[in-house]
Amino acid sequence: MRLPFFFLTLIIACLAAATAQDDFKANTPGAGNPLLPGYFADPTIKKIGDIYYIYATTDNEMLASGAPTLWYSKDFRNWYNYTLDIPSLESVNLRNFWAPDMVEGADGKYYLYFGNCQAGCKIYGYVSDTPVGPWTKLHEDDTPVIPDGYPRRGFPSLDAQFFTDDDGTIYAYWGTWVHYNNGYAVGILDNKTMDSVSEGKNIPVGQTPEPFEAPYMMKKNGKYILMYSGASCHDETYNVRYSYSDSPFGPFTPGANNPILSTNKDQSVHGPGHHSVLQNGEDYYIVYHRHDYPMTRGGMSRQVCIDSLIFENDSTIRKVIPSHSGIAPFEKSDVPGDIAYLAKTTASSYYHLDAAGYDYRYLPSYATDNNNATLWKAADNSLPQYLTIDLGKVKKVSRVMTQFEFASYYYRYILEYSRNGKKWKIYADRSDNYTSGSPMIDDNDVKARYIRLTVLDTEKTGLLAAVWNIRVYGSRFDIPLGLVNKPSENEPGARSSREMVFGFDLTDVPENDPLDSLPNTGSVGGHFTRHGEVRMARDEEGVKAIEFIRGSLILEDRSVPQSLAWNGSYTVATWVKNPDVPREGECLASWCNRYAYHLANSWNALFYNSGNYGAAGHLDGHFDMRYRNVPAENEWHHIVLTFDGVAEKIYVDGVPDNSQIMTLASAVDNARFIIGASDGRGENYSGYMASLRMYDYALTQEEIIALMRETDPR
Repeated sequence: MRLPFFFLTLIIACLAAATAQDDFKANTPGAGNPLLPGYFADPTIKKIGDIYYIYATTDNEMLASGAPTLWYSKDFRNWYNYTLDIPSLESVNLRNFWAPDMVEGADGKYYLYFGNCQAGCKIYGYVSDTPVGPWTKLHEDDTPVIPDGYPRRGFPSLDAQFFTDDDGTIYAYWGTWVHYNNGYAVGILDNKTMDSVSEGKNIPVGQTPEPFEAPYMMKKNGKYILMYSGASCHDETYNVRYSYSDSPFGPFTPGANNPILSTNKDQSVHGPGHHSVLQNGEDYYIVYHRHDYPMTRGGMSRQVCIDSLIFENDSTIRKVIPSHSGIAPFEKSDVPGDIAYLAKTTASSYYHLDAAGYDYRYLPSYATDNNNATLWKAADNSLPQYLTIDLGKVKKVSRVMTQFEFASYYYRYILEYSRNGKKWKIYADRSDNYTSGSPMIDDNDVKARYIRLTVLDTEKTGLLAAVWNIRVYGSRFDIPLGLVNKPSENEPGARSSREMVFGFDLTDVPENDPLDSLPNTGSVGGHFTRHGEVRMARDEEGVKAIEFIRGSLILEDRSVPQSLAWNGSYTVATWVKNPDVPREGECLASWCNRYAYHLANSWNALFYNSGNYGAAGHLDGHFDMRYRNVPAENEWHHIVLTFDGVAEKIYVDGVPDNSQIMTLASAVDNARFIIGASDGRGENYSGYMASLRMYDYALTQEEIIALMRETDPR
């Protein structure tokens, strides 16, 4: 059959669009997804007046426990970050600001709700005269808006989203881990006080098959559509599903095409979920998070994305095509062109990731590609580091906007400019900066061909010099709202001493030494004190070593140096012989305060067992690291754990065994360096140890092999 010209044209256009989408990779310059630069999750999107707001969980920090954050934009292309002013709880220093939602009240005020598990998994509420705060508590005595154990005993009240019906009734939907808790919950928010929920009911799990968390209610032509996330947020199984009903309380019927959003075929859109919906006229968009690439261990370094949401009818949603390209612009922008876009860019160094199955380079060119999936990252966390942009010819430069890797922490830096790349002048001096922000905005009026960014310090120890995007403009333009974060009270993070900080040497230790005061040969100094049953011994091969039976050596007279705090790099290297390798326990060394935060990645320790945290423990099963090949029992092994600020690696006898991408939040205040046991739980090592050294930087494999040969006790 011969097709009319119009239909032929339409088919060709569709094929071209499909091919273009297939060719649109995650690192394509100008990609529209991720929508925001940085690690943010659980997005709630609102439009108030002519401003778009995204309230989100700040990710990539201790189980998503970063600062309460907001992004706002007028043109839906240029987004600005702001840290919300949220009062803490009286009973605990508030750190969790999970899965926020914001509701406009009938009284013209704005109501913000967060989940928190520090004092039980509850939803707390705040009120403000503006969508950005400052915020005050709805209950001064910290009574939650939705308590835990409601509407039934043991139910965790998290991931609350609120839906205002046509008659003004505000419904609350909440629940996480609901596959363990028999389904989601629904109740009615008091629309006068906005501070309590009543008529709580369970939505049976069969009405929302394969659920996990993050319910979201919307209404279309009389149909109540309950969307939610299923499977696990930590891996590629995470997805978005939906059910529908004629009533906000249900019963709900599972929708067609489920799951409607999931990991794509090549896994470049990995673990999408926990979403909200934006309606613009007749068009709908789904705003969700996905995992970063390369993926940080545990899936808690998520990034916000947007794609079209299409209804086949009022109760049927098509499968969403998750994209890197994002959506077509639908708002007019007054921001001029970025004259640094795709400009030639060089740097003092860049990080090459060769861990966790990746071979990936964080190239300098990624800082000028206008893509929030890619960033330039320096080779290590040594400072200063610089990035130089060649604009091609001398141009007028009136504004530079820099998006550093972590929006909630300040970076100290200097911007310089030059006509010839040889003689440099100061464009902006932020060498004494205490203010975070994304982007950091620096204005001047110069003519230059080259712009150079030099990163001098970071607020947190161990953060690398890293930039999502740096944009340069020949003219200035209005910044919506013009919000500026409060200056931090923290001094810059400590730097590595590039030294061995802990260790012992048995060369001159007598065989009858009671080990009551074993000198620390590292730069920290002090002496290790024996606790429990620990003694000098020789194994059956005659190797001189310390035998741990049920005890430990603790450095009690020295503090753990701040260079090991937060994301600080390290190497722990030890010669050990374990007669019996159990499933759990057997801690070789610990240097963090296990209970300072009691959150993932705040505690680090080296282990030797066959379990899931056989090599490295981090306080949460999603982040621990096992041995792929457990070192054989009753043999001498050189075991080394390294962390360079990005990748954690375990080596056995000089050979890489396992690795993972990490961001740490190590708590070293009030911590002790312990050999042969963990902090607080014992987990005693039971075997021989001939040497141990810890450095506050990451050794290379070549350096590890040299150290192994140098310290071999056999």
